[in-house]
Amino acid sequence: MKLPFFGDKDGKSKAALRKWLYVVALVGVPVASFFLVFQPQNREIERAKTEIQLKRTMLDKVREETARSADLRKSNEEISAAIKSIEARLPSDKEMDLVLRDVAVIAERAGLKLPIFKRGEKALPAGQALEQPLEVQITGDFDGFYKFLLEIEKLPRIVRIPDIKLMRAEEGDGLMQADLTLSVYYLGSAQGAAK
Repeated sequence: MKLPFFGDKDGKSKAALRKWLYVVALVGVPVASFFLVFQPQNREIERAKTEIQLKRTMLDKVREETARSADLRKSNEEISAAIKSIEARLPSDKEMDLVLRDVAVIAERAGLKLPIFKRGEKALPAGQALEQPLEVQITGDFDGFYKFLLEIEKLPRIVRIPDIKLMRAEEGDGLMQADLTLSVYYLGSAQGAAK
């Protein structure tokens, strides 16, 4: 039997068979390499690329959080500075008498009389500070009262007027009387010591 491309049975056919095997090996090695070497490596490369992308995404998130953390740290520092600024405006309970004296001096400079000027019995809690209400009755002209309010507003301490009643004074023409509650915020002895 004569095989095509192999020639006859003698030495020519063996040479043709070797050539044929050589061609099969030449084509088979790259094909086998593709399936056995390159395809698994390509899968590993794709897996590595996916992992790298995932890590980059995580790294971007970490960078964002770090930036946000720095922003939060800066915000906390600003808030701490604001709190210290406000606490600096709060007298200690030992300094309350100075604040009361300042209020009396302001009223006197405005030409007002203070027939009633008394401290409330109990200080009220107001967050980290205490609020000391003062019952004040002022008599005088309206311009003096207005000057008094402007000066109270300029005090370095935190003071508010939660309640005020204005009326015509019983004695004297053109005079007025104001009954008001003046609240002064201050640090109690425990808070003042911590400051």
